[in-house]
Amino acid sequence: MKDVIIDINSRFNLEEEEEDQLQFTTDGFYLLEGDTACISYFETEVTGMEGTRTSLFVMPDQVVVDREGTVTSRMVFREGLQTSFLYQTPYGETTLGMRTRRIDQQIGAEGGRVDIEYVVDLGHSMVSRNRFQISVREIPQ
Repeated sequence: MKDVIIDINSRFNLEEEEEDQLQFTTDGFYLLEGDTACISYFETEVTGMEGTRTSLFVMPDQVVVDREGTVTSRMVFREGLQTSFLYQTPYGETTLGMRTRRIDQQIGAEGGRVDIEYVVDLGHSMVSRNRFQISVREIPQ
């Protein structure tokens, strides 16, 4: 794993008048083995998940987001796929549904970017439309 700079931009409730957005930059780790990249970083109070480690596994046909710590979940993104995942927080847990609308990724030895659009639902009722963009770059020497 090598040390990297990670830029994250999350937008929620796309296509709504009141879109929420969270942008931040953090230090993290990056590893590319074969056709799978691992991007890992620790959440902070900015995201409301302080004490959680987030790891993205970027593969040619899917992206898996694992969170472990104060928040625990495993989200599998595959274009056009409807899945569900358990979302555990210090306040309780719930099972959410998710449909991946689009994945665009360009990952290489020095880093790259991942862009995912998806819809989250609870009991077949839409909770939010989301877009998650992450870019990874080496720390300048």
